[in-house]
Amino acid sequence: MTIHFYGITNCDTVKKARAWLDARGHGYTFHDFKKQGVDQDRVRSWVEAVGWEKLVNTRGTTFRQLEPAQKERLDAERAIRLMVAKPTVIKRPVVECGKGVIVGFDEAEWLDRIG
Repeated sequence: MTIHFYGITNCDTVKKARAWLDARGHGYTFHDFKKQGVDQDRVRSWVEAVGWEKLVNTRGTTFRQLEPAQKERLDAERAIRLMVAKPTVIKRPVVECGKGVIVGFDEAEWLDRIG
């Protein structure tokens, strides 16, 4: 199974998830979207798979520091533009694997979907 892993290097949840994959011998490609950005088509595919509400980290520092106008009336299109412009607002990690898109690290879900 090919695993594409998206996040930022210094995120504690990303570190935990990567360690989990490494401990189980799962190979993966890592994309640091803070350094490399993330394109609109990729974000759109995630939104279609899991919904923008699951992808936008409203509890994170980046979201809390946004201007009120940037947070108001979020819908899928506005959220996609926001995530492309400010990738650190994306909940981490985002993983593409054979069983779809996984957002965040929940060991039970990862065991079920990745093994």
